[in-house]
Amino acid sequence: MERIIEEIREDLSRRIAVAADRLADRTLTEDPAYAALLGRAELRERIHHDLRQAVEGLVHTSRGLPVELADARAVGALRAEQGLPLASVLRTYRRGGRLLWQSMTESVTAHDRAALPRLLPGAAALWDVLDRTTDAMTESYRRTEAAHGDRDRERRAALLDVLLDGADGADGASSVAGWAADGAAAPAAEAAAARLGLPERGRFTVVVLAPDASGNPVAPLTPVPPAGGTGAAAAPRVLWRTRADGEIGLVELGHHPLESVRELLAPLGVRAGVGPVVAAPAELARAHRLAALALRTSPGSEGPRTALLDERLPAALIAAQPELAGRLCQVVLGPVLALPAADRRTLLTTLGTWLACQGSTTDAAQRLYCHRNTVSNRLRRLEQLTGRSLSDPRHVVELALAHAAVLQRVGAEPATRPAAPDPRASRTPGGTARRSPRRPA
Repeated sequence: MERIIEEIREDLSRRIAVAADRLADRTLTEDPAYAALLGRAELRERIHHDLRQAVEGLVHTSRGLPVELADARAVGALRAEQGLPLASVLRTYRRGGRLLWQSMTESVTAHDRAALPRLLPGAAALWDVLDRTTDAMTESYRRTEAAHGDRDRERRAALLDVLLDGADGADGASSVAGWAADGAAAPAAEAAAARLGLPERGRFTVVVLAPDASGNPVAPLTPVPPAGGTGAAAAPRVLWRTRADGEIGLVELGHHPLESVRELLAPLGVRAGVGPVVAAPAELARAHRLAALALRTSPGSEGPRTALLDERLPAALIAAQPELAGRLCQVVLGPVLALPAADRRTLLTTLGTWLACQGSTTDAAQRLYCHRNTVSNRLRRLEQLTGRSLSDPRHVVELALAHAAVLQRVGAEPATRPAAPDPRASRTPGGTARRSPRRPA
């Protein structure tokens, strides 16, 4: 094989040059990715070089020497860095291999047609060289692409950290500003938002997901579009940030209402806190803090799994001040908390149900499967123990906040869970709702 190549080398070189011209023109005409990246002269020179390298690889193989693959690896890494699709690169390599074989057969035919049988055994050797070269290029391309993807993910995480934690608390804030075109003057939050493709003004919120039972972060699923949506474009855009203590989602609401976040998170089946709507990226750090606070008010087992801060502000106040919450429990409900467990649970359950029923004794009795007089008696006992009247709005506020503090302290035990119905008890008779039981004389 080496001898026949030497015999046709001069003519083969001319034919390879023509093949490089043809392949460069065809590639630029048919492949927009190449056309957008390389000029004709550069692409033609690259193809010409690769074809000559393949011929030299065939000569090395005939001598029992390894094929030189460093150049192919360099090309793979370069094309990955440039963002040229791997399919485009492979297509050009395959076309180049076919043109090279065609050039070799034409050159041998022109030199000595009788020598063609001597060339045929070289076909397998040539395709082996081309396969090795292509494999080396592909491996290098994918390795570079993976590293590039890791860098992109790290940079994206740093950008999200700037928005979620605030510029003062983010390690990468100064470098983020440098990534923007006018980063020297732009605030870090605005620069980070621009890099993530977020508008300067809009409607945003933040979602914080609780880890699963084993303490591991929950991998966010592809959001399900709200009812009536026609696809992923109908749902708010969410940028997820994975951390050791859970998942954080930056939500670009657009025209969607804040309540749509519930439907978006429903497939995850985990506890979640949702912050308020903010209008600018610089306000997202505050939305993040409030979303984490909302998560602390989310029920551990029963009730809605997604807690919107604006719907749970009293509970959020309690969660934000644990020391004062503990003091509130002791001052307002101390005598109740000192009761035996069964009595304590009964009174707290009754209070929580009465509050949930907006002060209706009749509705509370129906939920608790007992007579409304039983509810009234329990509430009167509660008033006696606490020294607070359920007919005084200020006292009701204290009792409601103290009750919320108790629930948060015990991790949402079944203090508001209705008792199991007693099969011997009759249904509650109808009656007028009593909104504030009378204090004993």
